[in-house]
Amino acid sequence: MKPAMKPSYLAAIALLVSSLFVSIASSSENLRKRSEIRIRDPYVVAHEPSKTYYMYASMMVTRADGEKVRGVGAYRSKDLQHWEDAITVYETADGFWGPDAIWAPEVHEYKGKYYLFATFASNDPLPTSPKRRPNIKRATQVMVADGPAGPFKAFSNVPHTPQNWMSLDGTLWEEEGVPYMIFCHEWWQIVDGSMDLVQLTPDLSSVVTQPELLFYGSEAPWSRSMREVGNRPVHERSHGWVTDGPFIYRTKTDRLLMIWSSFGIQRYAVGMAYSESGSIKGPWKQMEEPLFKKDGGHGMIFKTFEGQLMLSLHQPNRNPEERAHFFKLEDAGDRLVLVEELPFE
Repeated sequence: MKPAMKPSYLAAIALLVSSLFVSIASSSENLRKRSEIRIRDPYVVAHEPSKTYYMYASMMVTRADGEKVRGVGAYRSKDLQHWEDAITVYETADGFWGPDAIWAPEVHEYKGKYYLFATFASNDPLPTSPKRRPNIKRATQVMVADGPAGPFKAFSNVPHTPQNWMSLDGTLWEEEGVPYMIFCHEWWQIVDGSMDLVQLTPDLSSVVTQPELLFYGSEAPWSRSMREVGNRPVHERSHGWVTDGPFIYRTKTDRLLMIWSSFGIQRYAVGMAYSESGSIKGPWKQMEEPLFKKDGGHGMIFKTFEGQLMLSLHQPNRNPEERAHFFKLEDAGDRLVLVEELPFE
């Protein structure tokens, strides 16, 4: 028979158990279900060293001086379902050219650094056709940090997309050792929104080439104009084809795919295109049917720590109901196939 434990041992064990429960309760109070987080354009980084998922979102943040400014936050999770309150990874500095909006932040690891690609806007006017709505300065800019939690800092006070374009949703792709940014030329400015490409410097600090056209939004058989879907008042000032959210993926058979978003018969959707040359420069051919078509979009692709390929997007595409939804994907070689949605709690 084992000797009975002394009261002091029992008290110590009780204290340890009590502390453990308090710790668990305390940490769970800072966790939120994915269904409780309003977010558009959810971009996920699976950080292997810490086995932590980072999900980036634009939001108002509080600087050290107490002033609230536009910034980017990161929710963190171990299981893709429960997320810690967002930490600030980027805050708009005084004098920055685009203080009025931040959209679609995404983070890429590249050559030992982490890079934030985001769309910024100011109310500075750009030349506008008399038949269109007023154009304002909107552009993608790249920031840099040492880790996924930032803080991200600008290389300069100059965007990476053309100064007189309304641009958005830049994303990174490296091909044969050369970094490129794929981005959208806003339909609001040019009516038929386009997907464009620029080469970046080796440190991603600036642009090397002039934009090269990849395709127009109207080229996809499934895409519909804003007039056709009734998302905007039906008049010339608001007519056009949307291009949003490009993301590049190379399949197991070496086919180069791009997922991107526009509007279809069930409103916001994620389509697929493939490069006929196998290069980022195309030419790009659109697939007949979208990957996802039920009023959700701005997708991106990541792998879980277990190796499962995933699609992340927001659904529905209406304020304030947007939530992050995750879907298992199958790499079919010539295309991606939606398998099933991760349980949404």
